[in-house]
Amino acid sequence: MKPLGPGRVEQIALLAAHCDDIAIGAGGTLLTLARANPGLTVHALVLTGSGSEREVEEKAALAAFLPGADVHLTVTDIPDGRSPGYWAEAKDTLAAFRRTCEPDIVFAPQRHDAHQDHRQLASLAPSEFRDHSILGYEILKWESDLPTPTFYHPLSATVAQEKVDLLHASYPSQVDKDWFDADAFLGLSRVRGVQCKSRYAEAFVVEKTVIDFVGV
Repeated sequence: MKPLGPGRVEQIALLAAHCDDIAIGAGGTLLTLARANPGLTVHALVLTGSGSEREVEEKAALAAFLPGADVHLTVTDIPDGRSPGYWAEAKDTLAAFRRTCEPDIVFAPQRHDAHQDHRQLASLAPSEFRDHSILGYEILKWESDLPTPTFYHPLSATVAQEKVDLLHASYPSQVDKDWFDADAFLGLSRVRGVQCKSRYAEAFVVEKTVIDFVGV
C-alpha cells in the first residue's frame, strides 16, 4: 500500500461536538501534523462545554496535542446531548466559524456515528466546508458504531503511547469512564495499524476525494 502525502500543511480546522472528541479521534495525527509542520495554524470549534471545566481541559489538551501550533479555540454552550434540538444555533455557529479560516484539512466526526451530537455535526460540516478534504474521525464508546474506514494515518509506537498518556493527563474528568483507558485506545490503534500494515494507526472516513496527477 503506497501512501499519498499532502505536502506541507499550513492550516487545519478541528470540529467537535464535545471536549475530548478531537483528541480521542485524531490525537496521534495531530501530534504528528504539528511536529511535521512548524508554525501550523489550528482553528478548533467545540459545540458544548463553554464555561465549564471541560473547556479548561480542552484548551490545555489542544496545546499539548499541537505543540508549537497557533491554536484558536472556540467552545460554545449548546447543551450536551441536545444538539439536534439546537440545529439552527449549531448551523449558525459553524457558518460563523467557517468565515474565520481557510484550512488545508478539516477534521470532523464521521456521518454514521451513533451519538446524535456527533452525527449532526458530521452532516453539517460538508455544507460549510464544501471545497475541503474532511477526515471523519472515529470515537470509541459504548455504542457499536465503529466505521469501516477509508483513510489511515500510521502512528509510531511512541506517538500512540504519547496519545494515551496525554488523554489521561488532559481529561481528568473522564478517567473514571469504563471505556477511557489505555487498553481501549491502544487496542483500536493496533487494529487500525494491522489494516494499513503499520504497528499503530488512526483511521478516518473520507466521503469524497479529488486527486490531481498533472497539477492543473
